[in-house]
Amino acid sequence: MKIGALRATAGALTLTALLTTSLTTACTTDRSVDSGPASPGSAVPGHAGTASPASEVPASVTTTSGLSAGTATASRVAGSPASVVRVVRVSARARPVDCRRAKCVALTFDDGPGAYTDALLRHLAAYRAKATFFVVGQNVAANPGIVRRTYAAGHEIGSHTWSHPDLTKLPAAGVRAQLARTDRVVKAAIGVVPRLVRPPYGAVNAAVSRLTGRPMVLWSVDTLDWRHRDSAKVARKAVRSVRPGSVILFHDIHPSTVRAMPRILKALSKRGYRFVTVTRLFGGHPPNTVYSAGLT
Repeated sequence: MKIGALRATAGALTLTALLTTSLTTACTTDRSVDSGPASPGSAVPGHAGTASPASEVPASVTTTSGLSAGTATASRVAGSPASVVRVVRVSARARPVDCRRAKCVALTFDDGPGAYTDALLRHLAAYRAKATFFVVGQNVAANPGIVRRTYAAGHEIGSHTWSHPDLTKLPAAGVRAQLARTDRVVKAAIGVVPRLVRPPYGAVNAAVSRLTGRPMVLWSVDTLDWRHRDSAKVARKAVRSVRPGSVILFHDIHPSTVRAMPRILKALSKRGYRFVTVTRLFGGHPPNTVYSAGLT
């Protein structure tokens, strides 16, 4: 081939690569997605994004402008050789769970973060389960990295006050201080203030509710894991008591609770349950006082 022809072909190849690259845009993942259990061989999400198989374009350049999710296309520059084609595979974006149609349950964890929270996050990730963590402010101050990992994995962070007092026994200034201090450390850790509050011991009255000004999340299933430090008992209680729309109470500060989670997740998954945050359970708008999706 003559030198001029070689230069022309090289120019076409370079132009094709440049134009194709300019069409790609960054792919983002919806934090509000609550998914079902991971299928065999699929990537297990440990954070808001999901790893792509080796045969796919990296997540940072998976979407081609103007294409719908879940498709693959070949881009070709007019006038370039027919063999110069780049295939861009577009990963389908999962849709949020619609709990009006799906069997949803909200797993909630109190009193952390603690020494066993990271292990719990791994168990939840194996089933693509999303949960709501009601954190104690002073524990957040001591372990901000765990809270960041929890939030980055797509879980919801709620307030469980600064030091776990009975709010109904505090003056108004004390209630405000318990919530404000927790808000500050959570925002410092993840950049947002908790939208939900769980009052310690479930103790709430009209004055506390008014001072809080946010949904007060109680529960419809108490696993009694704080009393029975037995993984088998905790699992049986959770699995037997759950109904669609249940809000289940756990405590991630107990190793027995964390050890029970794989059994609970497996059993409920087989029964068709989807594991979602409290906010997702209510379609984004929890009521003033939350017990379950069917009883408010």
